[in-house]
Amino acid sequence: MSEEGDEQSACESEGETLVGADSGTGPTSGAGSGTAPGSGTGKPGQRVAARREAIVIGGKSIQPGQRCYVDLPLPPLYTHTSVAMPVHVIHGKQPGPVLFVTAAIHGDEINGIEIIRRLLATKSLSRLAGTLIAVPVVNVYGFVSQSRYLPDRRDLNRSFPGSETGSMAARLANTLMSEIVAKCTHGIDLHTAAEGRANFPQIRVDLDSHPELLPLAEAFAPPILVDSTTRDGTLRGAAGNLPLLLYEAGEALRFDDLAIRAGLKGVLNVMRHLKMLPANKSGERRGKPWLANNSAWMRAPQSGILRSRIRLGGIVEEGGVLGYISDPFGESEQAVISDASGVLIGITKLPLVHEGEALYHVATTESTKSAARAVHDFHLEYEQPVMKRLKY
Repeated sequence: MSEEGDEQSACESEGETLVGADSGTGPTSGAGSGTAPGSGTGKPGQRVAARREAIVIGGKSIQPGQRCYVDLPLPPLYTHTSVAMPVHVIHGKQPGPVLFVTAAIHGDEINGIEIIRRLLATKSLSRLAGTLIAVPVVNVYGFVSQSRYLPDRRDLNRSFPGSETGSMAARLANTLMSEIVAKCTHGIDLHTAAEGRANFPQIRVDLDSHPELLPLAEAFAPPILVDSTTRDGTLRGAAGNLPLLLYEAGEALRFDDLAIRAGLKGVLNVMRHLKMLPANKSGERRGKPWLANNSAWMRAPQSGILRSRIRLGGIVEEGGVLGYISDPFGESEQAVISDASGVLIGITKLPLVHEGEALYHVATTESTKSAARAVHDFHLEYEQPVMKRLKY
């Protein structure tokens, strides 16, 4: 099949085509062949819309009003098997922001993949203003092997912005930066905790470097905002001044429905905030996120078997007992005591621990009142509707 035929089969139009967006007299042309307002082949006296420029991803030109699948070529396997990064582009008919949503930069963090699947099935995208670029699996190699890392054991999220001639991780990072990030105005990067841990839904931003991100983060409406310094080598760091939110929720290699539903709603909230989607008619109220300026890990005081006494998202008081560690014979036992008050935003899922191992991640605060309210509102919003469905 020709390249033109491949492109045709991979793209579909969103709803009816605007007058002037496609005259119907031939194939759509590339960017730069716009039609000026008031000109074109419309009916006499009819105002013909100016053509919005196409967006080019992976050498493929996506016209306004089209949804396209694009495969970005990546280094093949040593078995001569081709590998590609899947990209789904929805190029709205109306102008607006260009938003990328990425998942599985760590190949075993799969909640974001399901968030993107549900996002792409959302009916309101037919009224999209601007462009949505969804990359459900960035680290294809790690995803196939159910691993956080690339085959060379490098962490992709410590390899940005990458380079064309560097390591496998650097080349993959460079592909994402040059083909996706460089063409966008905003971004949302979806993550979970590392293997053996779980995270309470949260947005991480660096407000010291990017105070302008606060309204966007609040629009996502997570229960917790964590003001955290950007690490070198991460996508968040490489994005520079591009507004980017980092969503953390759930655990590796597991679907967490609460985290997925909150993530999907958060992405849609951001798109409405950016005027990419029409506002909700219901005008629903959202709880105000609690902003944590610091966080700390509580570590194992001895090796042994851990029995936790607090749930993820629970309120922690300084000096409170988080769990107990016993040796296998029950001859010695020691409590894990919190050094600070706050909210438990991360927890180990493995009961077998060594002395000094990170067990509980606490977003800290001097007063837990506002934090407790934010967590309560979140559970009310996402868990109460589920309980009602189960009851009836």
